[in-house]
Amino acid sequence: MEPAALFSRSRYMRAGIDRLLYAFSVYVVPVLIAAASVLILLWSPHRFESSGAMPLTLRAIHDNRATLIPAAAMKLLQQASGTRRYSTQLAESPIWFTFDAPAMQPARPLLIEFPSRHAQTLACWVASTMTPLGTASRRSTSGQMRPVKAGFSVELGTLTSAESILCRGTFSGPAYINVFAWDRSGLAVSALDFEESSALIAGGLLTLAVFVFVTALINRELTYVIFAAWLVGNLRLCANAMGWDTEWLGHTIAPEAMQPLRQITFAVYYLLTVALFGQLFRRELKRVGYRRVLRVVQYNGLVLFVASLTLSYAHFIPVLWVLGSFCMAVLIFLLGRLVWLARSRTVMWYVASMAVVLFSTFSEVLSAAFGIKLLFGGVNPVVAALSSSMMAAFAIAEQVRAERERRRQMQIELRNAYEVTPIGLFTLDGNGNFVRANPALRTMLDLRRADYRVRRWNDYFEPGAWDALQTLAAKGSDGELELDGVASKGGRQRRFLLKATHSNGWIEGSLQDVTERAKAIEQLHFLAEHDPLTGSLNRRGVEKAIAVQATDPQPWALAYIDLDRFKLINDLFGHRAGDEVLKQVAVRTRTLFEERYPVGRIGGDEFVCVMSNTQIDDAIEQCHELITVLSAAPYRVGRRSFQVKASIGLVECSTGARVQDTLSNADRACREAKRVAHARLVTYRKGSAAFEERAKERMLVESLGQNRVPAGLFVVMQPIMSLSAPTASLNFEVLLRMRAQDGSTLPAGKVVVAAEESGNIAAIDRWVLTTVLEWVDANRAALPNTRFICVNLSGGSLNDEQFVNDIFALFSRYRSVVHYLCFEITESVALHDLENTQRFIARVHEMGGKIALDDFGAGYTSFRYLKDLSADALKIDGEFIRTMCAHPADTAIVEAIVALARNLGMRSIAEWVEDVDTLRALKEIGVDYVQGFAIAKPQESAAILAASSAASFVTDAEVSRFVESLTTSEEALQAWKMGQKPSVPLVR
Repeated sequence: MEPAALFSRSRYMRAGIDRLLYAFSVYVVPVLIAAASVLILLWSPHRFESSGAMPLTLRAIHDNRATLIPAAAMKLLQQASGTRRYSTQLAESPIWFTFDAPAMQPARPLLIEFPSRHAQTLACWVASTMTPLGTASRRSTSGQMRPVKAGFSVELGTLTSAESILCRGTFSGPAYINVFAWDRSGLAVSALDFEESSALIAGGLLTLAVFVFVTALINRELTYVIFAAWLVGNLRLCANAMGWDTEWLGHTIAPEAMQPLRQITFAVYYLLTVALFGQLFRRELKRVGYRRVLRVVQYNGLVLFVASLTLSYAHFIPVLWVLGSFCMAVLIFLLGRLVWLARSRTVMWYVASMAVVLFSTFSEVLSAAFGIKLLFGGVNPVVAALSSSMMAAFAIAEQVRAERERRRQMQIELRNAYEVTPIGLFTLDGNGNFVRANPALRTMLDLRRADYRVRRWNDYFEPGAWDALQTLAAKGSDGELELDGVASKGGRQRRFLLKATHSNGWIEGSLQDVTERAKAIEQLHFLAEHDPLTGSLNRRGVEKAIAVQATDPQPWALAYIDLDRFKLINDLFGHRAGDEVLKQVAVRTRTLFEERYPVGRIGGDEFVCVMSNTQIDDAIEQCHELITVLSAAPYRVGRRSFQVKASIGLVECSTGARVQDTLSNADRACREAKRVAHARLVTYRKGSAAFEERAKERMLVESLGQNRVPAGLFVVMQPIMSLSAPTASLNFEVLLRMRAQDGSTLPAGKVVVAAEESGNIAAIDRWVLTTVLEWVDANRAALPNTRFICVNLSGGSLNDEQFVNDIFALFSRYRSVVHYLCFEITESVALHDLENTQRFIARVHEMGGKIALDDFGAGYTSFRYLKDLSADALKIDGEFIRTMCAHPADTAIVEAIVALARNLGMRSIAEWVEDVDTLRALKEIGVDYVQGFAIAKPQESAAILAASSAASFVTDAEVSRFVESLTTSEEALQAWKMGQKPSVPLVR
């Protein structure tokens, strides 16, 4: 036979022998031991068999006063009835009893046993001669008295005939007096049997308790600690039932400490039993219910513990009987429910164990309280304790088996999860070699099992990856980092998310391929600061670039680029063509600057260039070049070509410049470049007048941007004269003014624009209306000729729902003077939200106010909408009025507006009337009211109250003569209408 075959055969033989020895040790030997034990128990004689004891009849009486002497007690006992078992009924006073000791046949020495474990003292006499036989207590004995088992014995020697014996004893607790006659050898064997039983129960239960306690400590399972303590309590209760609880671990307990110790033992055992029950079956009790009843039992345990510390033994025992009976009844009921509902093997063993203990204890309680014996014989407590402990051991073993099975299932599930999880899992040794890896990780890294001890961590990742992994693992499981992998041949570089921790000297971790996510995040970061259409910076990116540049001490400038008439491309050819033009504008701009400057798109056709480290003169030169690049060559989109021009606003900037201020200045310069024909480029140098003016405007905006009425506001009033009755009316417009800190007065236009930019215009309009209404209400008696007072209302306020509600609440408070008000609304504001404007006008008319359309003709006038606005007056734009005498076209426009107003039932008001020629022309056209410097400049309120009409303010001589002619014509017309002869000719 070949050597290889011999070696294989030898290996199989050794394996077979090993399996045979294992099976013999695990299965055969335990079965043989169990079978032998059963055979010995069934057929082998007991080691301590004896002929047994002879129970004797006794007569007993209570010595309640403890005053009886033997002779007197003997006389009283002669009248007592005989019994085999006498209950002391918890009495602690002396008890006298007598019995007849028999003669043994054949003649042998006679010993009398008093087995009561509750006996405290005992003294006996020969009744016929009153010869003392001896005394006994829990500390010592004398004469013929000896301690035996749980009680005492007295040796009477060899009797030839029956002898009457008199005894006096004291007892504690629920004691029973029994008397047994033994021969010497029989009592000795019975005592040995008793000692063996006590040693067996003590050793068995203590061993089990220690085993459970150690198991609990190792597994950190506190429930088993309670169980170990409960087993010790079980041992002490069994010892109490058998009468050897006066010892502990071979040492005698002091007699005076026994009664308090027994009380505390009972109370603690009660608490441990209930606590253990609740802990072991906490899951099952959720299904069983009755948690409140169990809680009552727990509270009773606290009452029992307090009673054990405060009551005497005689008073404590009834409390123990009552509370113990209730506890056992509840637990037995719940055990039955557990058996019915939760039928696991662990629960069954625990239930059986506790049921034996509870039944044994319940038997003791019934026996002590009512004399009902459910268990018989001195060994029964031992059987009960050992059987319950054995069942508890089975329960623990079953629990361990169930836990092991659960762990095995969890390991299988974990292994399956390890294999199928889509996240890469790995284990590395201290050198970075792979010890373990799941399929997901092997797929990510193209790792084979054969490479585990060959390839290292650094072979798959960027340089420094091993150090980074060790640092991460040192932080624990909370940290994570991203690292790049090594690009595979012909592949792309990938990015991974790594988590790791140290475990048993190895590094355990997980790896996720986050390449796509990293790209998405990178794209999101790009889009956060870049325009997706052109690839240039967006507003956020531009603001960030300006903020960074503002910290650089080097000179720099900001160019604001706006495409002229770009909207036409979108309107005529669609947004796709417009978008293509914008892309080409961005490409041309970036190509010119060669990425030296950040370029961004912050609006539809508005671009910004941050010209870093550049002097203003160089920036001007480059901006001219940019205008040429953007405007010279057409932009081709498909088959079409578009010619686009650009205007640029250039601002010289300095260190510490604020982002919004810089953008605002550049935007203003760009708008100025678009307004000025052929300018294309407007530059604001530091310190220039335009720059300083813009700074002042910015400061004004900031001062108005605090959502409150600024200091320095006041109003003036400009008279509006009637051309039909110039001396009979005093109408005027309220104008806003603001007094600066230096005492100068700011024009209304700047204040309004700044308030609109700051968003505080509604608060200012509210203040103006409140001021006007209060003033009119206080002075209306001095305004008999006033028919209307014009007040401007901004578009921002009209579209503010809260403002509208506030002013109508204000109108309700000043309802008696609201009819004076005539709100001036610009045409563009009125048409912005026609329905909202119509609702506002209707509510004003309901309150008695009036509406005038301001600057009519300045916007894109639509007569179709004009008929839907029930205004009371049209206020003609001043640009037409100021130039109407020089341009006939303006005269025609004004004439058409006046005719339109007349036909629509509206009054016409001409503003900016500055000379008498314009005044005459307006009269010829038929304008109803005029306003301007030719009539009066804005006046203080006191001047208005002192005047009788708007004509009172005229100071120009020619205008005065014209007004006088109008007055004369008016008087002549009125006289003619009344049938009187006019005093002067009627002037048309």
